[in-house]
Amino acid sequence: MKDNLASARRLLEEAVLESSATTSESLRRAVAAGGVEVPAELKPLIEKIRRNAYKVTDGDIDRLKGEYSEDQLFEIIVAAALGAGMLCLEVGLSALGEEE
Repeated sequence: MKDNLASARRLLEEAVLESSATTSESLRRAVAAGGVEVPAELKPLIEKIRRNAYKVTDGDIDRLKGEYSEDQLFEIIVAAALGAGMLCLEVGLSALGEEE
């Protein structure tokens, strides 16, 4: 099971972080890692996605539309969600004593 999980995780990370996109791979990786090395205007959205994704509103996205295209925002949001999900997975696996 660990091998299947690791393989699926790697495929997901490749698709989101390494595939051809309108945003750079380095930006998507930084967003997924928690946003320390991202432009300041993205940090509130990334933090909200990581902590309380259900609280993200159209207004949060609309504030960024002047600087980012819809495709770029989609990629940023997916990378942030991936990072948050992977963090939860790691914490859960650690609690079970099943780190990858």
